[in-house]
Amino acid sequence: MPIIITEHAKERMAKYEMIALQVENCLKRPSAVFWGKGGRLIAQYRMNGHVLRVIYEEKGNDIIVVTVYKARGGRYEV
Repeated sequence: MPIIITEHAKERMAKYEMIALQVENCLKRPSAVFWGKGGRLIAQYRMNGHVLRVIYEEKGNDIIVVTVYKARGGRYEV
């Protein structure tokens, strides 16, 4: 499935000093996936004592990354 990263998600990636490969890894090999608001999905991936969270939608064959952020490891159990 092609991964499309929105401009907002790219801005957040820059803020948290992330690269697209980290987001792709989270989507391809998540530690957990949860349902979020509005039918969106949240993929989580443990990374250097933090939890990377990727909020995305599936539209047809595409994965659209809406936003991404890092959280402290203890905040979201993986």
